[in-house]
Amino acid sequence: MDPLAPLVTALHSEGRLRVWSLVITVFGDLVQHRGGEITTGQLGEILGRVGVEPGALRTALSRLARDGWVTSERDGRTSRYRLTPDGVREFAPATSRIYAPPRTDPVKRWVLSAYLNGNGSPDLRLDPEGFQGEAADLRVVGTLAALSPAYRATLLTAERRAALEGLAADLPVLAAVPPNPLEAAAARMLLIHRWRRIVLRWPDMAPELMPDDTPLRDPRTAVADTYRHLSPAAERWLGTDWPTSAAKRAATGRFGGLDL
Repeated sequence: MDPLAPLVTALHSEGRLRVWSLVITVFGDLVQHRGGEITTGQLGEILGRVGVEPGALRTALSRLARDGWVTSERDGRTSRYRLTPDGVREFAPATSRIYAPPRTDPVKRWVLSAYLNGNGSPDLRLDPEGFQGEAADLRVVGTLAALSPAYRATLLTAERRAALEGLAADLPVLAAVPPNPLEAAAARMLLIHRWRRIVLRWPDMAPELMPDDTPLRDPRTAVADTYRHLSPAAERWLGTDWPTSAAKRAATGRFGGLDL
């Protein structure tokens, strides 16, 4: 049985697959800390493993080149792709959010922020102290005296709940992937592809705020644990040599620390 089959089926069942977005995930998760360069053959290998046809990959690379995300150069019959300087700059803030370490201690102090919407009424946000969001129209810092289940139930939208349900369904499958470099690299790519779409759309929610029936009470910790499980084998897919010691430190620092 194909260990990735449920993940591949889920990937292709979510509407038209944006192959260019998968390519960006590959660069961010597997390529940038390995010297930043990948061949068409390597891209074809990992994306082919999750059911992407060569023609769809060529179309995606053409789009990314046209939009200024990637550049390529020929080496005989081999094409090598890199992110452009603009593409690298776009990656920095996203990378810090995707791979931020999980919170390890309970929240003791909170920030209640109010943002005036277009109707002049306030939208409220409750976050752990230290959360760096956009400038608020009102901000109160202190302890939390009461938080009912009914209020927590309002904090998770139907769309975000569905995204977390998809992630929760993936995690047991990912944990069972064998330690084969290609299998693990493809699995880790799928994990981060789903996680990236969640974390870049919605800010982290503290586990204390999650509704009682949430699909995942602490999704960042769950993702970090699965990522650590997959990483030793996944990193072998592009080889065992690191371009620099700084590159290895950047990789091992993801989610608060990896053992590679």
